[in-house]
Order: sequence, then C-alpha cells, then structure tokens
Amino acid sequence: MDEKAQEIANLFFHRGWVIPILIIVALTALAHFIASRFYKRVYPRLERTHLTWDSALAKALIRPLKVFLWVLGITFCIQVLAYHFAHQDYIDFFRPIRDLMIVWTILWFSLRFIKNMESEYSKEVKERKKRFDKTTVRAISQISRVAMIMIALLIFLQTRNVNLSAVLAFGGAGGLILGLAAKDLLANFFGGLMIYLDRPFSVGDWIKSPDREIEGYVENIGWRLTRIQTFEKRPIYVPNGVFSNISVINPSRMSNRRIRTKIGIRYDDASKMDGIVKEVEEMLRSHPEIDTTMLLMVRFDEFGPSSLNFLIYCFTKTTKWADYMLHQQDIFLKTIKIIENHGAECAFPTTTLHIPDGVSVKQ
Repeated sequence: MDEKAQEIANLFFHRGWVIPILIIVALTALAHFIASRFYKRVYPRLERTHLTWDSALAKALIRPLKVFLWVLGITFCIQVLAYHFAHQDYIDFFRPIRDLMIVWTILWFSLRFIKNMESEYSKEVKERKKRFDKTTVRAISQISRVAMIMIALLIFLQTRNVNLSAVLAFGGAGGLILGLAAKDLLANFFGGLMIYLDRPFSVGDWIKSPDREIEGYVENIGWRLTRIQTFEKRPIYVPNGVFSNISVINPSRMSNRRIRTKIGIRYDDASKMDGIVKEVEEMLRSHPEIDTTMLLMVRFDEFGPSSLNFLIYCFTKTTKWADYMLHQQDIFLKTIKIIENHGAECAFPTTTLHIPDGVSVKQ
C-alpha cells in the first residue's frame, strides 16, 4: 500500500504543471472568498451613508469582480499549461476568449452601476420627498448604457488589432444606407431624443394634442414609442416622430385653473345689476381659493335675448381638477345666493307676445 501511494506521489510531483495550477486555483478561490466576505461586511455600512454612488458601486462591482478573478485564474492556468507542454496554440486560441470575457465583465459592471445609480437616486429622492424629473434620469441612464456598449465594442475591436478608422468609415457608409432604409425608425429615435432634450412633457404629465385625438397621462417614454394612458384606462402607443409634427398641450404644468362663465338675470332686475356685480367681485376677492394676483373680473357685458348677462373671470390657486371643480361649485352657489339676496332671479329663455289693441278673439 505504501509503495502504491509513493508511486502516485512521484507521478504527481513529476508533473510540474499540476502544483502551479493548484496554487493558482487556490489563490483564485481565496481571492473570491475574501471579496465575498469583504462585501458582506462593507456593504451594510455603505447603505447607511448619505452618498448614493458608494452603495451602488459596491453592489454593481461584487459579481463582475468574482467573474474577473476567475477569468484571470483560468488565464494563468492556460499559460502554465502552454509553457509546460510548449504549445503556444493554447494561448493563441484562448486569447480572444479572454479579451472578450474581460471586456464583457467591465461592460457588465458598468451597466449594473448605471442601473443601481438610477434606482438608488430615485429611492433617495422619494425618501426625502423631493421632486425630480423621471424622464431626465431615465434619458441619462439610457444614453449612458448606449455609450458604454459602444465603448466596450470599440475596446474589443482594438484588442483584436482591427483598424478602427476603417470601421468608423464603414459605419458612416452603413449609417447612410441604414438611414435610407429605416428613416421612420430613425425619425422615432431622434424624436425620442428631442423629447429628452426639450422636455415638452415628462413621465406622469397629462398631455393632449389639438391636432390628434391624443389625451392622457404619459406612462413611459421609450426610444421609439411613448405610452400614454387615456382617462378611459386605454393605452395609446405614439411613435416619437409624431411629436415633431404636432402641437402638444401640457396641462400638468399650468400654474392656475381658470373659471370663466356667464350668468344671466332677468331684464326686470336691471336696476339690481350694479349691486350684484360688485358683491360677487367682493366675494371672489375674499375667497381663500381664488388667486387675487391673477386677473379677476366681474363685469356686466351682454344684453342677451332673454337675460342680462355678467361675466365671472378668475383663477383658482389649485391645479388639481377635482379640487378645482369643488371651488367652482362653491363660487357658483354663492353667486346664486347673492342674486337671491338682492331680490333678483336668474333668467331662463322666455318669449313675450305683444297683442296689438283692437285684436279680438272670436269664439
């Protein structure tokens, strides 16, 4: 038994590539273990800081770092084997795979970091109850992702000794061909880019277009489509290129809501018009929900077919539709009360028939 074990040991030690590979694997596993333990100890502390980027960086780094360590370990193992067996073909075969894995790991880390920064920033702003533009944050994140993918692709091509000038020149010619073949797709892409830059509306805004039957709340702004939820809870998918050719109204950004209406009283109450108009205006100026810094008018402005009409024109402080309707209702009820207190009545369509003298009705 001892002789058999000795033979196995001699065979093991005579193979000079085994021990270095075992050492490399052991060191890689140790580095993997240290990275995991370090992350478990440090990450909870980073979450308690007031910085956004530190926890996002640590959370994005741990998995790509572990993969990167094993890529390095496998690379060293293959180099040991190639040196021992004098086969340079091993390294030549594995080198592009290694380069691809390294570039992919770096890209993976970058995309994870961008995603974590987006989510961590949104979470922090919500906790502090601050307003922020979701559209801008999403646009910056998407542009950053595209930029990182392009950079990673160029880095990998550079490692393969590809002439980047030729690639860029080919990309220019290919871009022209692609632009002619997919002009609608590019129009939507650049339309989405203009939405991100000009920001005529953001996610969550209520928009409508007088040129098209489009009205609702913006749910998502993509690179090709914008999804709008109508008041009937039906989604509308609008190509971004459409917004370059239509007018868009964004009521969500209004500063006030307007109340504009005409109220008519009888011609028999013409003498009471002056008092009614003045008291209605005083009521509006003292109303807590009316913005008196904006234009406010109560004016007798029309001789109607069956009524004398006066105009109420003012703005509420709120922009919320439900609250606006309550305040408008309150103003209308108080106006009716003022008219009744002056002994007048609201007019309704009437017809007066004048019969000339001398006309008699035969039975």
